[in-house]
Amino acid sequence: MLREWYMHPNGQIPAYEWAFGDVNPPVHAWAAWRVYKIEKKRNGVGDRVFLERVFHKLLLNFTWWVNRKDAEGKNIFQGGFLGLDNIGVFDRSAPLPTGGHIEQSDATSWMGMYCLNMLSIALELARDNRAYEDVASKFFEHFVYICRAMNNIGGEKIELWNREDGFFYDVLHLPDGHTCPLKVRSLVGLIPLFAVETLDSELIDRLPRFKHRMQWFIENKPDFSAHVETHSQDGEVRRFLSLVNPTRLKSVLQYMLDEEEFLSPYGIRALSRYHKDHPYVLSIMGRDYRVDYEPAESSTGLFGGNSNWRGPIWFPVNYLLIESLQKFHYFLGAEYKVECPVRSGRFVSLNDVASEISRRLTHIFLRDKTGRRPVYGGTKKFQDDPFWRDAIPFYEYFHGDNGAGVGASHQTGWTGLVAKLIQQSGE
Repeated sequence: MLREWYMHPNGQIPAYEWAFGDVNPPVHAWAAWRVYKIEKKRNGVGDRVFLERVFHKLLLNFTWWVNRKDAEGKNIFQGGFLGLDNIGVFDRSAPLPTGGHIEQSDATSWMGMYCLNMLSIALELARDNRAYEDVASKFFEHFVYICRAMNNIGGEKIELWNREDGFFYDVLHLPDGHTCPLKVRSLVGLIPLFAVETLDSELIDRLPRFKHRMQWFIENKPDFSAHVETHSQDGEVRRFLSLVNPTRLKSVLQYMLDEEEFLSPYGIRALSRYHKDHPYVLSIMGRDYRVDYEPAESSTGLFGGNSNWRGPIWFPVNYLLIESLQKFHYFLGAEYKVECPVRSGRFVSLNDVASEISRRLTHIFLRDKTGRRPVYGGTKKFQDDPFWRDAIPFYEYFHGDNGAGVGASHQTGWTGLVAKLIQQSGE
């Protein structure tokens, strides 16, 4: 997707075959960094030529995002539907019926994650070429600006973090200047968890220009440096970069790990089950716009019809949540504990939470005590027929309550990420 015959000269990456101009989540830097690290672990050396070539193309794409999706220069992004189809109140790819625009929690968080992925790549390349220290500083500072903006959009004291609920929401910005948080408890409010990274002194001490610039920034911009946590122990300094600080993390996880909200027996739902009995309704300009909990297929033809983000379980975002929890655990340690599930009285580390979510996801495909695989749902032939019962398909997404496969089935697709989880869990 980053080669010149796919990427537009302005840096835009095509979305999909029938609408190149739509915008997908900017996960390409994450994917490239993962590929590089996997190869380095397997072979003892990473493909630095690959990493450097990809990095330069990603610089173009990152700049496109900044120039096109942050039109007001506030470090708050409006990316459109971002692959989440019908998750929102409105079609976020179309002009809003209210006018104005939406300050998107998910688009802004994806860009925070993008910054950190690019920072990691730049620091790796700077080991051999000090010219990359300067661009690493750029991504460090840009990430901190995004952190600050989420808590004070354009200096107007508008936040994507809702202090009353303790959760992240999109904010509707109307033409007359009024703002309104769109209080839908969805993945939009969990995606801020993806933007998390720890900078260890073992790496930073090797890069004096980056270290000097980072220290200057921390010391001279106190309003921004509050978003960089520093921890010193036994002579080692760790700096923690995250859109979600440890206090807010516990609040977000109170929702995510509640079985009446996001936590399904088979993973994390795209929309809180709370909305089953409490649909979100926004009454505006004489019309009601609503979001209901729909754990399987969409009940309407809007937003793509069978692409449903109002309750089902999607593997890619679950995988990223697991990885993020492991990163939080790396900095916060085993002493940082949360209740999982909520109201169970069981307090565990974030690493244990990641393992629990992995276990629930893998159980979609494994036989339960009765010999049934949740992925097959109520299809008797697949459950019982000896010629079919072990031919497991990888569906696009899964029923939010019973784990049955929904949407198109593929030989692998993104749901193939389950292989990594099974390997880690030993199931």
